[in-house]
Amino acid sequence: MSQNMKILIALKNGMKLTAIDALNMFGCFRLAARIKDLREEGYPIESEMIRDEKTGKIYSVYWMGENE
Repeated sequence: MSQNMKILIALKNGMKLTAIDALNMFGCFRLAARIKDLREEGYPIESEMIRDEKTGKIYSVYWMGENE
């Protein structure tokens, strides 16, 4: 099964994914690229930039939008 399909299934099951989640769960080093592929296929994937309060680092969180 492709990384895109694994990510899509996780998102459809209500999961919110970060790049670290994708690396740990699917061995995916480029979550943003896979999200771009899925969006181009028409999937309503939403995202938000989050700042970690402890480290100050900023990262994206992705989830499946409405109308899946």
